[in-house]
Amino acid sequence: MLGLAVTAANAAWAGPAATAAVDYKTATGGTGGPMVNQLNLQAPATQIAADIYSLHTLMMVIIMVIFVAVFGVMFYSIFKHRKSLGHKAATFHESTAVEIAWTVVPFLIVIGMALPATKTVVAMKDTSNADITIKATGMQWKWGYDYLKGEGEGISFLSNLSTPRSQVGQPGEAPTEQRGENYLMEVDNEVVVPVGKKIRIVTTANDVIHAWMIPAFGVKQDAIPGFVRDTWFKAEYTGTFRGNCAELCGKEHAFMPIVVRVVTAEEYTAWVNGKKKEMAALADDPNKTWTIDELKTKGEKVYTANCAVCHQANGKGVPNAFAALDGSAIVTGPKAEQIKVLLHGQKTGKFPSEMPAWKQLSDTDIAAVITYTRNTWSNKPAENIVQPAEVVAARK
Repeated sequence: MLGLAVTAANAAWAGPAATAAVDYKTATGGTGGPMVNQLNLQAPATQIAADIYSLHTLMMVIIMVIFVAVFGVMFYSIFKHRKSLGHKAATFHESTAVEIAWTVVPFLIVIGMALPATKTVVAMKDTSNADITIKATGMQWKWGYDYLKGEGEGISFLSNLSTPRSQVGQPGEAPTEQRGENYLMEVDNEVVVPVGKKIRIVTTANDVIHAWMIPAFGVKQDAIPGFVRDTWFKAEYTGTFRGNCAELCGKEHAFMPIVVRVVTAEEYTAWVNGKKKEMAALADDPNKTWTIDELKTKGEKVYTANCAVCHQANGKGVPNAFAALDGSAIVTGPKAEQIKVLLHGQKTGKFPSEMPAWKQLSDTDIAAVITYTRNTWSNKPAENIVQPAEVVAARK
């Protein structure tokens, strides 16, 4: 009976056909992220999310019925059989019928709840026959994405929070800019996928445990260093969907949002072609010799996007948390050591958050950001420029 209730609830979900391009906000009224005064789950954008929504509603109804029944009988008994009306406590100690009833009835209720829930959980774990496979790598504090299989294979990028720091404010200071509609839930590079296609997400992490979560998809999967786990979704609507890292991962945990943009098949193909052209344009010749000014200009952008969140824009770091780069012995010392730190990370035990490896950056980006840090603030080292070819050699 409970299973039929879930089936009926799922049938009521007006999910569009996989081939239709229906806008999520128009169809459901949802924003793809949290809404003001939202009291229930987000409007589902996948069949799995719809199943979860229905199960949640069903469980709440069952719980409410049990609550009303149990407390109704209890309060009625207390009120109608109180001592002041002349009632006396019963002297019996057990009743076989009651014992059987309060064992069998809850057992049947639990079975009735478990069957539809198990069906949904099994479906959530079935990542086979995916159309596109994407690896999501959590790192303090951003996400890295690699399209491993399907249309778009070979695309790779980092996704950083794009909310300006002027809206967030510095430690102990108020923000200097009005906060936008998608405050702390917007990124510079969105994950783009086609509507109606099964997308497998492979999760892992570079440093600590993170979690990849999009509530409207009914997806939440931990990303654990040294392990590979996976989940999947098939969006039934086009639109932009927002989530967050759902595992406490350090100081900037609140600053690593997840944004997935679902588009039509034609729009996705156009995005793939454009992204590959963009990557080809950015794939600089590692043998090119750059001027120091070119490297500093490029390095400042790399530093702002990837390093400033920990080491601060002024290079002073955060006391007892993140090392300062202004005046750092690594930055002002031999450049080979700084290249090694960026490629392999550093563990000194001095700070709670150790320096992670940044192998995912291109050779040119690493050379540029090192050159920038060695020629900024009060730093004036003897070896003040690093070329991409030096990074290539250090990788070997």
